[in-house]
Amino acid sequence: MPSKADTAVARTIGIDTGKNTLHMIGLDERGAIVLREKISRARIAARFVNLPPCLVGIEAGMASHYVARELVALGHEVKQVPPAYSKPFRHGHKNDFRDAHAVAEAVERPSTRCVPIKTDGQLDLQALHRVRSRLIGNRTAVINQIRGFLLEHGIPVRQGHHFLRKQLPLILATRTDVLSPRMIRIIGDLMADWKYLDERVERVTDEITVPGIGPIISSAMVAAIGNGAAFCKGRDFAAWLGLVPKQMSTGDRTILGRITKLGNRYLRMLFIQGARAVLLRPASWVKHSFGSWLTAATRRLHRNVLAVALANKLARIAWTVLAQGRRYEARVEPRVEPAAA
Repeated sequence: MPSKADTAVARTIGIDTGKNTLHMIGLDERGAIVLREKISRARIAARFVNLPPCLVGIEAGMASHYVARELVALGHEVKQVPPAYSKPFRHGHKNDFRDAHAVAEAVERPSTRCVPIKTDGQLDLQALHRVRSRLIGNRTAVINQIRGFLLEHGIPVRQGHHFLRKQLPLILATRTDVLSPRMIRIIGDLMADWKYLDERVERVTDEITVPGIGPIISSAMVAAIGNGAAFCKGRDFAAWLGLVPKQMSTGDRTILGRITKLGNRYLRMLFIQGARAVLLRPASWVKHSFGSWLTAATRRLHRNVLAVALANKLARIAWTVLAQGRRYEARVEPRVEPAAA
């Protein structure tokens, strides 16, 4: 293998990121390997400082944004490749150097969609969303545990956390015939956990704000894709989120299956929840310019398919507002007055 002095001929370098060490593969103009090296994470900037500017591909993952920003500051062109996009380029069994080689080959392809490098502000916003998602999951687990304990004692409660929240004090006060003092204490402690998690979720939600933009979905978009420049149009963003059906085509036959569920799962979940919230209020469809389209789609689509279709439309609208700096303008359909007799 060529020595470090020969790395000046490397045109493309692929990096497989790890917790403490990084594996690098360098390719020349012909695609031949001219660099094969393992280096600690703390020395990555010092290793690249004397190299001429080149294309660097990094496997997107934990702490890859920090490494990418360091290399960009040294004058290199850095692109982050999702592991799913580099996997087809890996030859043979999986190891770190083969993963780095696959990244180097994938990053040279113009069709490879790379992950934008996030700023510190985006990472902070993303961290808030991840903390909020974890807190909501913990709160849901506490609620389900309370509901399960009550059900084991023959006390069913209607689905919905607000019904449980309303009925729980009355149940603990009046159903001492089936609930032992110990179980009442256990459920009381779980209620305290529930209240604490409610307060934590509220504080984090209040902190997730972007001036002039809605607090939850829009800030999650900014944390995930920045200004949206990685996508040419809204349809590409919706496809990246996985809000399009899987397609299998052979000959003249096209088969559409379930949605792909690619991209950011948390962001996709938020868009689908937002779509379901819109579907619950038919009276507001016309105000948001969804009137005729939703009315017609409701007659022919299952409610779950309709929610995904509306989430796709919302994602495209949100990308247009973010990437093009436009305001959302609802196209209210004119009301047709009945003709006079």
